[in-house]
Amino acid sequence: MTTALTPAPETLADHTGKPRPWLEMPLTYEQARLGMAFHEAGHAVLAMAYGMHVVTSEVTAWEPEPGLWAVTGRTEHRAYFTPPWRYAAQCAAGEMAQITYLMVYGRWTPERAAACAADHDREQAIDTLADFGYRLGRDHVPADGKSWGMVRGMARRKVTHLWREIRTVAHAMDENTQLTGAEIAAMTGLVNAPLSGGAR
Repeated sequence: MTTALTPAPETLADHTGKPRPWLEMPLTYEQARLGMAFHEAGHAVLAMAYGMHVVTSEVTAWEPEPGLWAVTGRTEHRAYFTPPWRYAAQCAAGEMAQITYLMVYGRWTPERAAACAADHDREQAIDTLADFGYRLGRDHVPADGKSWGMVRGMARRKVTHLWREIRTVAHAMDENTQLTGAEIAAMTGLVNAPLSGGAR
């Protein structure tokens, strides 16, 4: 098992700076690490497919205390002029890719699927879209908006369509820990949008 030191607090925080919740994943270390690589690959591949610029995507593992291990991940991207619902689907893609990994690799159980929940991704989508005047409901369809369930459905379809690319990126990330956007583009044939435009 290759582990790093405990990541910096900002790596373990959500977009508001609050610590992300911990969810116990009943898998071996290797299986859970690969699952997290699929989660981040889902974000990275959909971001790139939707025209965003991917900077890096990575999976990190460490031992919070002797005999225990933890994994997390991070995908850094720039979303210039991205249609709002595509941005939201990219946020949902991590969870959808991780659940698909469990199903495809014969590791799905209700408990493991529940442990894939990524509320921090949902909350980031809700807050980001709200900044631009779009309404994304957690458990309902707001007027002139969409529900998180609808966005998860969009992400699930796109993850299925891009599964070969996601699988390729996930296995490379599991082996190499971090991939650049250029590396992801080279191994998938997707175009990494230029790093330009205004900030989001």
